[in-house]
Amino acid sequence: MRILLIGPPGAGKGTQAVRLAAHLSIPHISAGDLFREHIDRGTELGQNARSHLRDGLLVPDEVTLGVIKERLARPDAERGFLLDGFPRNPAQAKALDGILADSQSRLDAVLDLEIPEAHVVERAVGRRLCRRNREHIFHVDHSPPERAGVCDTCGGELHQRDDDREATVRKRLEVYRRETAPVVDHYRAQGLVTAISALGHVQEVLDRALAAIGRNGDDARPR
Repeated sequence: MRILLIGPPGAGKGTQAVRLAAHLSIPHISAGDLFREHIDRGTELGQNARSHLRDGLLVPDEVTLGVIKERLARPDAERGFLLDGFPRNPAQAKALDGILADSQSRLDAVLDLEIPEAHVVERAVGRRLCRRNREHIFHVDHSPPERAGVCDTCGGELHQRDDDREATVRKRLEVYRRETAPVVDHYRAQGLVTAISALGHVQEVLDRALAAIGRNGDDARPR
């Protein structure tokens, strides 16, 4: 399946994307992770992306499209993929349609995570990520590590991303309303969008996502 997961920053896209992609055995493709990979490596692209992300702005379309197009061309994405954090505006959505059409494919579903903005701010500001593995995510209030500042899974240092600070989060929400929310309308016109509440436990949200694409949520529960 080719799935797009969309929603405001702090809606839990990263957490749900990892679990949903693993359940469906497709790669999780995160524009944010791709940019941060370049930031860590100190590339020119990473320096460009860092300045925009730090200020709560979007990375320029031409840079983002080049990164995404290359990633979708890798062999592991042939059977499907889950996109997280892209497209972020209608122009990117139209460009993605063109990229997929060139390979004679299209998106199968767009899952729109919905959440009140007050919850977004609280979630993002309290989030802590592991420096060794960005998929190890904690929250200072809702899912704190056993030892403050240390990842329970691998012992890596936990940190707050620059773009999770409150002023930046509020700026990102403003940008989301202006730039990204219209992407939902683009795909709603194609009959691809299902709205899903992002409130509740992680498994509850995952079950809603699986139901939206016609999969059995019980299959995703730990055994």
